[in-house]
Amino acid sequence: MAYNTLTYSEGVDGWVSFYSFEPDWMVGMNNYFYTFKNGNIYRHSVNALRNNFYGVQYTSTLKSVFNDVPLENKLFKTLNLEGDDSWSATMVTDLQDTGFIQAAWFEKKEASFFAFVRNSGTVPASIDEYPLRSLNGIGKSTAVTVVGINTTIDFSISPLVQVDTILSIGDLLYFSLPPYTTPQLAGEVTAVNRNYPQGINNIVIDNSIAGAIAIPIQNPMFLYIKNAVAESHGVLGHYCVFDLENTSTSKVELFMAETEVMKSYP
Repeated sequence: MAYNTLTYSEGVDGWVSFYSFEPDWMVGMNNYFYTFKNGNIYRHSVNALRNNFYGVQYTSTLKSVFNDVPLENKLFKTLNLEGDDSWSATMVTDLQDTGFIQAAWFEKKEASFFAFVRNSGTVPASIDEYPLRSLNGIGKSTAVTVVGINTTIDFSISPLVQVDTILSIGDLLYFSLPPYTTPQLAGEVTAVNRNYPQGINNIVIDNSIAGAIAIPIQNPMFLYIKNAVAESHGVLGHYCVFDLENTSTSKVELFMAETEVMKSYP
């Protein structure tokens, strides 16, 4: 069962924080706060080491919600923190639960910490994710050649099946069989080769990644999903619940969190 110690501030006339430590007894005396644990007495807030209680190091966490214009579906694109340190973040909406930002990804701009929201998605993508992700079709292949963990998928030159120039190494390649319903993960793109005068028009994938299955026929329909971390479109939803975490053992102040949103049109 989760346990929290709540603290009350007379300055704001309210309960301001939840703490992870679980004392046996608490008492205030001579402007100091004392707790007892396992027969030992501890005086709090008298050294520079923060979030360390009874020899256990904790992290600072904060949960809140962005909920402006709740009836409109939106893309939450960025996170801006006004304070003296960056925090890692996870962002969950009513439609997606894969938004995140690592603390090291924040850039300090004009005394604020700024980062765009990454979206890890799931691998393989679930069917509910296809409308939310950057998915693009390619076409049918002419040949599929497997050599160990490498699979080469060839496409026609005449008539030309053009592989998009936005397809990049690290994207995930999927295939669909007749009647072309649920796509299956084929692998991760490792090379895109285009040299039409030499008769070269193919994609090479790593077929050994988790969740990938063998391509059973030569000419299924192929499509790809962009790398969701490198080229995220943010998280989609009517509201966004965000959790912040800071692992610093020094004093850290956070004044405000804000996000850049844009209306999503179906």
